[in-house]
Parts: sequence; structure tokens; C-alpha cells
Amino acid sequence: MKSDIIFMHAPSVYDFRKKPIFYGPVSDVIPSSPVFEMYPIGFMTISSHLEAAGFKTRIVNIAVQMLQSDRFDVEKRIRSLDADVFAIDLHWMPHAHGALELAKIVKKYHPNSKVELGGLTSSYFHRELIERPEVDMVMRGDTTEVPTVRLMEILQRGGDLSEVPNLTWKDDEGRIHENGLTHSLTSLDEVLFDYGTMIKCVMRNMDISGALPWYGWDKLPLTSVFTVRGCSINCAECGGSHYANGKVVCRKAPAYRSPEKLAEDMATIQSYLDTPIFIVGDLRQHSMDYADRFLAACREQRIKNHVVVELFNGATPEYFQKLDRTFDGGWSIEFSPDSHDEKVRLALGKGYTNEAIEKTIPAAFRNGCSRFDLFYMNGLPYQDRESALSSARASERLWASVNRDDGLFIYNAPFAPFVDPGSRVFEEPEKWGYRLRARTLEEHRVLLDNPSWKHVLSYETEWMTRDDVAEISYDAAIELARMEHGAGRIDDNVLRERCERTEFARDLMHRVDEIMKIADPEEREARLWETKDEGTRMMNSTVCNKKDLDWDAGSIWANSPRVAMGLLKSFFRR
Repeated sequence: MKSDIIFMHAPSVYDFRKKPIFYGPVSDVIPSSPVFEMYPIGFMTISSHLEAAGFKTRIVNIAVQMLQSDRFDVEKRIRSLDADVFAIDLHWMPHAHGALELAKIVKKYHPNSKVELGGLTSSYFHRELIERPEVDMVMRGDTTEVPTVRLMEILQRGGDLSEVPNLTWKDDEGRIHENGLTHSLTSLDEVLFDYGTMIKCVMRNMDISGALPWYGWDKLPLTSVFTVRGCSINCAECGGSHYANGKVVCRKAPAYRSPEKLAEDMATIQSYLDTPIFIVGDLRQHSMDYADRFLAACREQRIKNHVVVELFNGATPEYFQKLDRTFDGGWSIEFSPDSHDEKVRLALGKGYTNEAIEKTIPAAFRNGCSRFDLFYMNGLPYQDRESALSSARASERLWASVNRDDGLFIYNAPFAPFVDPGSRVFEEPEKWGYRLRARTLEEHRVLLDNPSWKHVLSYETEWMTRDDVAEISYDAAIELARMEHGAGRIDDNVLRERCERTEFARDLMHRVDEIMKIADPEEREARLWETKDEGTRMMNSTVCNKKDLDWDAGSIWANSPRVAMGLLKSFFRR
């Protein structure tokens, strides 16, 4: 079936199945694999606007389908598709290799179709991207739903592409034009947010596997709603910080979705799926009044799904009591202090103390929290080996502050693989003690083609070389496992298995290092291929048990009756 526009998601590296790659722990603390097969939520919101305007859309997650089968033929799949526009996300930098390779394949089989790239990374490198022969258009910005509708109207019905805000494009003679980045919503209430659009498109195209948000989502689904685009906080390393948003998408202030609209989004999800809903963005970032209005709206909407709430700093028992009175299906917390070393954390721009962390965790569990995930990183400003290990050791104190059966999960992983373009660290690396190995999109793309995660890292710091970041990440993982064992949360067998796995991963990294010293390219490649199976086996749970990230939820198949009822109700909502 022909589509007007197909949204296509690439793996981080193409074709990872045909390359000897040791990924390491770069994705141990996110739902997706090191292939980074999770596509951005913008696929859904832009599709919703286009469908409402009468265009036929489709999502094709090439990365997921490559993970599902070694026999999946990417070129055959792309050749079989038919669309006027192929929109490929280059939202975060780890897709710099795969996104461009997919663009080349699209152009190979569909030379008359337009290839469009979009996302934060595309916005930052739009001038470099548009110079590439496989790229026809780059859509800049973080609220591009309306500009994309305008783009499709002009392409199909006639008009001048210079009228499309935020668009960098080539005309028929190959001349490059850069329209102003002028469309940036100040409120997200205009954005259509409806999982039903995705469900209807899947049914129309008869392609469930191609539309999965990430590998395994159909068995353990997790949904999300967004409080905001942009941010009021200035974390130095973050490509989504206030500074980075101003630099990359000209966003002067965060754009919030109203509390009532946000609760409606959750009610819509609930009508289709009985699955956890992750609220992206701290509800208190706007104000406590915003959070209170939202919780009141959720009570009015009778939200029964389990809810996951983000914290950007410490929280009071009173706040947790409000959450507990609102969410009958239970609630959990995600919190990323990044380091337990206050000097490091304050340098990043996170202005709260260890005392705030140590009060927040027990307060959450005493007031009904089901689960609390806490995240630390290695490779940060002012962080040396002892500082990194001190975060792992601090977990002993945190676990001791709650009951043994309380669901406190603590993770420690490297800051990898890249420093986000547009972040304060990327723009002024010397100020933060960083030395960057890549500045251009092409330099990042080349790094991704390395056979070991350590060689992909785009930075070193005054306090850690690349070797240090890698070694300390494994050291911290072992230290964290020992702390968890000492707290009585894992038994001797789990401790031994986790430490053995971590040391095996370290040894594999060292073997790759030695192979990379071989001068003869054919011998080097042959030796690297000898590590392929081991590297693939270590793709997930390298330094932690990634299954700890799974949320209790029924599969999408178990939700089939609810999906059918939700679709029926959606017709009446219209």
C-alpha cells in the first residue's frame, strides 16, 4: 500500500549484523539494546497531525526488524515500500551511521522520492546534512508537526517550499535553501498525542513488527507522555538542556502541555492499553501548582494504570503522599543524580545535596512508592576513579535507608558514547575539562564504525582517559554488585555471575584492544570476527541486570480486547 510519508528508524550502526562489534555497557540502563532501536515520540505526534490532515503515514522500524531476524533483508524491505517522502530520524547522535546508510538505500531504490531527516542532531548539523547527496530536506526544531503538514501539502498540491518554516532543502537544480527556524510552539496543547493513530496505521498497513517502538515492546510495553519540550535546567552534558535547546532549536523557554491535557493523554492511553505510563519531565519543573492541577485532573480522569514519575531534584513526603492519593494502580520514581560526589553533581548543574537524595528515597517508600530507579554515570567533570567508585559505595547507605524488600534499584554506567552536540560541554569542552575526538557529524559517523565501545567514545577528560572511563565503569559495576550483595538484595550466586560477566566483558574489551594493534588489515578483520559471537552475547546486561528495568505489564496481545474497545470509543470522541 502506498503511503504519503514513511517514518523510518535506523539502527545505530548499519549493518551491525555484518560487523564484529563489542557494544559494551552503552545501553545497559535504557529499554532499547545497543542498536538504539527505540524511535522518538515525534513519529507518533507528527503522524497524528498528518493523518488528521488527510495524509497516509506509516512507521517502519528497520532497527527492530534487523534485531528480530538475521535473515531480514533491509534492501528488499525498503525496495518494497512506496512513499513520496521517507522521513528518517537523526534525533540523537548514536544514529549518525545508520540513519545516513538508510538514506542511501532509500535513494538507491526510490530516486524520485524525497529523503527528509529530522531531530535534534539533524537540527544541529543541518548544513552538513544537506550537502550529502542522499539528503533532500532537513526539518529543524522540536515542534515540527505543523511545518511537516505544510511541507506535505506543498509537495503534493503545489506551492513554494520556501514557505515551510524550519526547512533546509535542495531545489530541483540542487541549490541549497535555508528557511528560518521560526516555528517553535510556546505551548504543547496544540500537539495531537494519540496512541490510537499508531494502532490504526498498524492495522491499515498490517505491519505490527515494523511499528514496534523497540525490540520486545510487544511483550513488555511501556508508554509515555510528555509534560514539556525544552527544559528549564542547564545540565552541562545534556543535549536537551535549556542551553542546548536555545543553541539547537532556538527555544527560549520550555513549552509545557497543560496539566489537564496531559491527564487526557494518559486517559487515552489507558483506553487502549493497561500498561505503565512514563511521565517524561518533572511535574514540578513548571511549578507546584502545575503538579497539583495535573494530579487533580488524573483523579478526575480516574487513571488506573501504573505511573512512572521523574524527579529532577529531591522531593518531600507531602509530594509523595499526593502521588499516592492519585494513582490507584501504583507509582514509581526515576531519578538521575548522575554522581554521589557533590562537587561533580554541582559542576553538572544539579544543585541539590546528598542529604536531599538520602531523604527523598525513604520518604518515597514510606508513602507508597512501588519502585525507585537511581542512575549514576562515569566520565563526568571533576570525576576521577575514586569519585566514580564513591557513587557505587554510596549505594550501601541508600539501600540501608529502606526496607530490604523495597524496590530500590541503583545503576552505574558510562557516559557513552558521545557528548551531546549543543550541550555546554560540547560547545565549551575546555571549560569543563573535556577533550573531544569528534566535532562534525562525519567524525561521529566514523567513530561509530569502530569494533569496541571504548573506541567509539568521543571524549576524554582531564581526570579520565578513554581507557580510564572503560576500566572504571567495570570497576564501579563490581563495586555496586558487592554493595547490593552486602545489603542482602542479591545472593552469592547472583553476585558471582554478575562479577564474572563484568570481568568477561572487560577481558573481551582488552582482546579487541590487542587485535586493533595488528597492522595487517585482513588479519585484523579476521581476528575481530573471532570475537563476534561473544560480543553479540554481551549486547545486553553487560554491567547490570537489564531485566531489572522491565515493568510488570501484560503483552499487547493480552490487551487486545481493550484495544478494540478503545478504537470504538475513539470514533465517538471525534
